[in-house]
Amino acid sequence: MPVFSRFLRYFMAVARLGSIRKASEHLHIAASAIDRQILQGESMLGTPLFERLPTGLRLTAAGELLYASSKKWSRDHEHLKVQIEDMRGLRRGQVDIALPDALTRGFLPVLLRELQQSHPGISVRLHVLENHDISRCLIDGEADLALLLNPTHAREILVRTHVDFPLGFVCRPDHPIAGRKTLRFSMCAELPMVMPELPLALRRQIEVLEIETGVTIRSVVSADNIQMIKSLVMEGMGVGILSFLDAIEEIRRGELAFVPISNRTLAPLRLALCVDRSRQLSAATRLVIAEIEKSFLKSPRELAPGGGSLENGQTEGDASLR
Repeated sequence: MPVFSRFLRYFMAVARLGSIRKASEHLHIAASAIDRQILQGESMLGTPLFERLPTGLRLTAAGELLYASSKKWSRDHEHLKVQIEDMRGLRRGQVDIALPDALTRGFLPVLLRELQQSHPGISVRLHVLENHDISRCLIDGEADLALLLNPTHAREILVRTHVDFPLGFVCRPDHPIAGRKTLRFSMCAELPMVMPELPLALRRQIEVLEIETGVTIRSVVSADNIQMIKSLVMEGMGVGILSFLDAIEEIRRGELAFVPISNRTLAPLRLALCVDRSRQLSAATRLVIAEIEKSFLKSPRELAPGGGSLENGQTEGDASLR
């Protein structure tokens, strides 16, 4: 049974998303039903909770107070469930994981299949989000743990462990550069390139390298979608620049080759396992975290065929994001 009334569930969704329409899509509830509950709640409390603006809904001062209290009630309820579960020693429960689209392939589906076989009482609910939305999902209590790419500093977030994926050239296996161990970024000047575009974060890293090296890239085609870049490279349009994580499955299947870029100023793509610093973790969540941490520790061999140049690190505590 839900701990919250229908009104509070709807209110929190509208407050977080800023509109009844978005809350309706998120909750799969008719917008008219959500609006009716909000109006009834405002009538009972005797004060408006939202300002109705042309661009959406904005919390009033009373609404801000109710939203802050509602989040605290939600977290307190989750803590209580965790304490009861641990007291009873249950090996079951639900774990919510927020993750980027890049992890819908590769090691995570395999890990979850193995987890289901070894611990059938644990169910996992996955929230595939844009990377910039994952932190919010974790901090708002909608996820028990998160897998974040290049996490930014946030006081509420603790990085448990991480693995770094190199950036490099991706090309067809029969391309002349395919057998190289590493290449300098300046190689871009000699090759037809398939380039990433904004909002892909990789675009900004490439722009920094262009400025630092003075290299002018000859782009034959560009795209703002990782899958499209890989498809164009496989069609022989040119050579792309991606992280190893972006192309890991195609590399394993022999459809693409990967050559790391050796420029020292080029930062790798960091995949971090994160939790909310203030949240008490359930036994089920701790078990899933332990499995992911073990996978991260094995990553140089298991995520990169033949070894690769991935690096991993246990960073709990001193490497928290402050």
